[in-house]
Amino acid sequence: MKAAVWRLFKGCLLAVAWIVGICAVLQIVPYGRAHSNPATIKEPQWHSARTRELAERACFNCHSNRTTWPWYANVAPVSWFVQADVEAARSIINFSEWNRTYDLALYSGQSIRTGNMPPIKYSLAHPEANLTEQEARELATGLDAMLRPPGQR
Repeated sequence: MKAAVWRLFKGCLLAVAWIVGICAVLQIVPYGRAHSNPATIKEPQWHSARTRELAERACFNCHSNRTTWPWYANVAPVSWFVQADVEAARSIINFSEWNRTYDLALYSGQSIRTGNMPPIKYSLAHPEANLTEQEARELATGLDAMLRPPGQR
């Protein structure tokens, strides 16, 4: 019996050593750890200071050039996913580069109302971004007023 337990222990130890070794090798890949934020070029004309305040709290970490990179964004392979998520979010709407057009921007309020934004995985890691129901309504209304054509608000 002792021999079987010892073999199991050695097998687990070997598996852990392999996992640690693979994770160490993954740190060589630089993608996802170059966390310098680009400069803010231009922000939109905000509907209100409150809309900007709520957007800053719930949206800016991904949808602006003012990302606060968490410690785990420096550890591959997690860093790869964080970097890819931020790049994708900035391509959809970037509140720091309002000199470009964003085809999906007009759906921002709707995304908040339906609960698609912020995503659950983000909300779990960043509880400060969780909005109350009232705050979510305020943000959605403010974004609609800013981003939707008058006939579509």
